Amino acid sequence: MLPVARVCVDTPLAHLDHPFDYLVPAEFDAIAAPGVRVRVRFAGRLVDGWLLDRVERSDHPGQLALLDRVVSAEPVLSPQIAVLARAVADRCAGTMSDVLRLAMPPRHARTEAEPGVPPAARPPRPEGGGWGRYPRGAAFLDALYQGRAAHACWQVLPGEDWPARLAEAAVTVAAAGRGALLVLPDHRDTERVHAAVATLAGPDAVVTLAAESGPAQRYRRWLAVRRSAVRIVVGTRAAAFAPVADLGLMVLWDDGDDLHAEPRAPYPHSRLVLGQRAVLEGGALLVAGYVRTAETQRCIDIGWTHEIVAARDVVRAAAPRVTAIGEDDTQLVRDPAARAARLPAVAFEAARAALSRDRPVLVQVPRRGYVPALACGQCRAAARCRRCAGPLALRSAGPATCRWCGTVETSYRCPTCGGSRLRATVIGARRTAEELGRAFPGVPLFTSGGGSASGREVLPDIPPGRSLVVATPGAEPLARYGAALLLDASALLARPDLRAAEEALRRWMAAAAMVEPATDGGRVVVVAESSLAAVQALVRWDPAGHARAELAARAELGFPPAARMAALDGAPATLAGLDLPHWVELLGPVPVPGQPEGERERLLVRVPRAQGSALANALAAVQAGRSARKLPDPLRIELDPLELS
Repeated sequence: MLPVARVCVDTPLAHLDHPFDYLVPAEFDAIAAPGVRVRVRFAGRLVDGWLLDRVERSDHPGQLALLDRVVSAEPVLSPQIAVLARAVADRCAGTMSDVLRLAMPPRHARTEAEPGVPPAARPPRPEGGGWGRYPRGAAFLDALYQGRAAHACWQVLPGEDWPARLAEAAVTVAAAGRGALLVLPDHRDTERVHAAVATLAGPDAVVTLAAESGPAQRYRRWLAVRRSAVRIVVGTRAAAFAPVADLGLMVLWDDGDDLHAEPRAPYPHSRLVLGQRAVLEGGALLVAGYVRTAETQRCIDIGWTHEIVAARDVVRAAAPRVTAIGEDDTQLVRDPAARAARLPAVAFEAARAALSRDRPVLVQVPRRGYVPALACGQCRAAARCRRCAGPLALRSAGPATCRWCGTVETSYRCPTCGGSRLRATVIGARRTAEELGRAFPGVPLFTSGGGSASGREVLPDIPPGRSLVVATPGAEPLARYGAALLLDASALLARPDLRAAEEALRRWMAAAAMVEPATDGGRVVVVAESSLAAVQALVRWDPAGHARAELAARAELGFPPAARMAALDGAPATLAGLDLPHWVELLGPVPVPGQPEGERERLLVRVPRAQGSALANALAAVQAGRSARKLPDPLRIELDPLELS
């Protein structure tokens, strides 16, 4: 065979982010195939690597070293994933070895030696009748079955059985003999979609790739996918790199969820990974959810993605009635304190009406625990520590305590108005449950997502009949609710985050979609001013309109996705010494929240969209220069979550 092996060496040094050539010894010639794991001697020590290719000769002028060992004859790295890893690294100003570390599960030798499972039988094409409520739904399924690379954004109706619809799309692709990959934000969603696919195609036709499976089981399932024994893969963000053969469909559910953003370098978003795969492998792509992000809206505007939405009369028939604070004068006349009350009269009325129909009531609270934040009782200004300006909170019974430095505030005085009283700005789920228990005696009460310090006590469902359910966002038990009360809107909308309004609407709609239609008495009360854009989008059930307005506002201000931005975190001296191109716009630096003053700062870099690739290349060159000079202070670089195209 060809004597030279090109190897991607597993090294964190950015200036060494390129393949290295090694000679293949005769004893490894038969098993040193592209995609296998190898061990090579690099800079005087043995390191891991992936064999990318075998070639006739090397461009290296010196003498080549020999491969030390072929770890396994299993070709775990497919050519498609190798190309994808290189593309993702280039888009994120990272290294290919870092991306492969995210994409490839750790090897489990005993599992690898097990005999492979036989390929699953091709399932029949499902009917897909549930897509009939969407004018373009049937056409999208036909495109999948015919193998066309359709790109679509599906706006899910409230009350829709979306796991069943996604399963129909995936099995349609599998019936045509191609593979499907469904990426979801959390374990609960993956379980629902896995069950829906297994119902249609059988349990052997689908696997779930998630960290909760354990190393052996996860590697066993991953090998079944790599060996083309399974056509349908369901999983969380790491599954976006699953080596599905002949990939015909990629699905991304709820792309605005923070869980899709990888917290490890180079911080790729599932949206970016699947978008790159759609371009490189030519498969269909479906981005689905109750809301729409500005990044997805831009892809619709430029024609790269098309909408799958229901007609307005169908939306109105499926949606609950949504009420906000101050939407009419009658509401304020009946309850003059509605704007100041945490649970106004209209919310009590909606809860009582649902309970009288023997239906459960969902109460969504953004925080768990008791009282995480305080404000001045007179002017409502946020209460800050006099020592470090951190937020004050009541961690337990006793005086206010700074959440940053731990200073106990025994005699608070507001710097704005001079007031000395403190009030809670956001009340946690446990405290809310106690208050509702007193307000509705005799009604069964459940809490989900806020019962422990870890926040992991999530109820999968609740018994039928009337009850009160207090849940944090994302932990709502599966049920058909008679009403939903969305409390503490300020905790979501007032966050210093570009995506605060988008995130608030996403959480509200996820809860409101579980409520009965208005024709059946379903009510949603959002305790927020009706004039706010996100509240109006919820009242009208118009996430597309909100996404268009959000995209236009960001374009006017020069924020992503209209522009490309990167955040650079490092020591002040490190940021001051960076040699960045003259064509980038610098914003900052500013102190990094939660870090001691003077230790870490954040510098934002902004360029027009057309220069996005040049920015990634420039930042990669900065990291390469720093690693080549062995500079000690680390520099963290994170580009904004990129859109699909």
